[in-house]
Amino acid sequence: RGEYIALVCDAPLPKALDAESIAFDIGVGTGVLSIILAMRDIKKIVATDQDDRSLTCAKENIALLNLGSQIEIVKADLFPPGKASLIVCNPPWVPARPSSTLEHAVYDSESQMLKGFLAGLKNHLLPEGEAWVILSDLAEHLELRSRQELLSWIEEAGLVVLGRIDTKPKHPKSGDEADLLYFARAA
Repeated sequence: RGEYIALVCDAPLPKALDAESIAFDIGVGTGVLSIILAMRDIKKIVATDQDDRSLTCAKENIALLNLGSQIEIVKADLFPPGKASLIVCNPPWVPARPSSTLEHAVYDSESQMLKGFLAGLKNHLLPEGEAWVILSDLAEHLELRSRQELLSWIEEAGLVVLGRIDTKPKHPKSGDEADLLYFARAA
């Protein structure tokens, strides 16, 4: 889905990057968010994942674009050591059990990854740093997780929401009224 990529391209960067130009990309996947951050002139990006195939894919994509001097790939369960001015994460959207390795990108059993990310943020953000959680609200429309539940996890982690940027889906299924999940995808 390209919608979330555009959000990361256009969102105002935190001022903390002026003092310390370092970002973390938690759950790197293909590396697309790290690549965007590098192209937005962030000097150092540390990208993590625990899936070997994701790490290989991200390394290959980053090498193809000659961004290896800016982006470091680290195998980790969530955070690398240290702190960053910006931490981005596009966690799995749906709080359900994955049945294959590939499905870990979409399904997060009991929202464990999302909860772990939120709980660890304060320990990894530099003063005045920001975290960007790039998260579809599909689970909310399917009544698998409520907005209030998400906000309570944020509050429990001692975090404050500074802002929110929304976008509408543009993929074909979001306009396909014959699709059984149209009501959720369109929203």
